[in-house]
Amino acid sequence: MSNPQYPVFIPTKGRYATPYTIRAFEAIGVPFHPVVVPDEYDNYAAIMHNPDRILMLPEEIKGLVPTRNWIWDYAQHELKTPYFWTFDDNIRKFYRFHENMYYTMTSGVFLRIIEDFSERYTNMIVSGMNYAMFCPRKFKFPPYILNTRVYSNMLIQTDAPYRNRGVYNDDTDLCLRILKDGHCVIQFNAFLADKLATMIVKGGNTDIYQGDGRLLMAQSLQAQHPDVVKITRKWGRWQHQVDYRPFRNNTPRLRPGVIIPDEPNNYGMMLRTKS
Repeated sequence: MSNPQYPVFIPTKGRYATPYTIRAFEAIGVPFHPVVVPDEYDNYAAIMHNPDRILMLPEEIKGLVPTRNWIWDYAQHELKTPYFWTFDDNIRKFYRFHENMYYTMTSGVFLRIIEDFSERYTNMIVSGMNYAMFCPRKFKFPPYILNTRVYSNMLIQTDAPYRNRGVYNDDTDLCLRILKDGHCVIQFNAFLADKLATMIVKGGNTDIYQGDGRLLMAQSLQAQHPDVVKITRKWGRWQHQVDYRPFRNNTPRLRPGVIIPDEPNNYGMMLRTKS
């Protein structure tokens, strides 16, 4: 129970010198598959504790969105797994957020908890964690929020009739299409991802956000979803703003036979402070 039961994938490019998510999972013993372009296989193999787990993309797969769709197809058709995880490659660590304190996770049990919670429902298509930067300690947050966006870390129901599309905001676009079809998405605050801000680390998708990339990003999402997206400027840069209120009545549907226990299950977790 200390690790996820479903496969974990990390699409990564140009970050073998700064392998944040790889190191984060290696540190807590979570098995995972980096997904890399052929030209960088040796670079990643040289820094991996277990290079046999690396998956190499076909030569014709170029860019993050096609890579995410290749992973989805691989999970569905090759592994035949009902769910799979995909993580961005710039996450430093993971936290348990408890009584407004961050506790660094030392095992992968938090992924198993999210899996077990999500599996209760037939229409919980995407689940994931909020960013630590969006949960400052001076404010109170619920343990999870239904029907909002999930970025950079996703547990996806494999047989859902979707795929990623476009160049920018494919994760937000995916969540919106799911919500518009009446399904559910859940974002956990009880567990958080310590993700570095976009454009901080070289490699990955950094290049597409250079120049007017931030504005193009916002414009592309607005073109896909003009009914709920507007363009604003925040923190001195262009950003999209999504209105998720139309989806607040999307209701999770409990699977037949599922009984939710009355008592909490801590999955063996214990809070410890450094001496």
